[in-house]
Amino acid sequence: MGSTTIQSRDAAASEIAPAETGSATHAVPASNGSAPASNGSANRGTQQPPPVGGHDVETLSVPAWLYRSHAASVLWLAVRLWLGYEWLNAGYQKIWGSEHSAFWFGNGVAVKGFATAGVLGSASGKSGASYGWWAGFLHNFVIPNASWIGKLVALGELLIGVALILGLLTGVAAFAGLLLNLTYMFSGSAGVNPMFAIASVFLILAWRNAGWIGLDRFIVGRERAQHHLGEISGRLTRRGVATVPG
Repeated sequence: MGSTTIQSRDAAASEIAPAETGSATHAVPASNGSAPASNGSANRGTQQPPPVGGHDVETLSVPAWLYRSHAASVLWLAVRLWLGYEWLNAGYQKIWGSEHSAFWFGNGVAVKGFATAGVLGSASGKSGASYGWWAGFLHNFVIPNASWIGKLVALGELLIGVALILGLLTGVAAFAGLLLNLTYMFSGSAGVNPMFAIASVFLILAWRNAGWIGLDRFIVGRERAQHHLGEISGRLTRRGVATVPG
């Protein structure tokens, strides 16, 4: 009886040992499989989020600094005030100043004379309109409608100046000024128009930043805030989806 009891214990031990060995063998792959997941979660935890706004101020290049940095808006303010004053003064002189009798109250006499000089100069080949099609436009459209075009030019120059000084729709105002400069230059008048045109081009390129010290701040700033909130919300959503176990 005693020997039978010993044999049954040995048999039980031999049955238990493979079971424990098997469970230990299967436990190793489970622990190995869970390691990459913990490493991945650790990597996600230590990953630094990109800065709000999509760029780091310290790494901005010169063009990016001019067009994005709020510090550069001081420079654009100086350009706006100078160019805006020039346009404002030009419009004022045509409506209330020394040129009002030739533009606002003179049936567009100045506009008619300016367009006529451009046509004649183009015909002689010495000055005036640079292209024949533009000379035809001056002759067939501008000269017959000089009266209301003179008022439109005077009022347009005044409004461009006001908008640039206030920083209201700076890009639109600069673009309107550029169109007038091109009109004058196409008709054979240089003067200050090339300088004004260059300044207008830079203001158009920097329209998001050029009016920051001005009324555009309340327009563009709201759009930037909404855009940044959308970016932050998207990042949080993506992180939440990434951390949820599949």
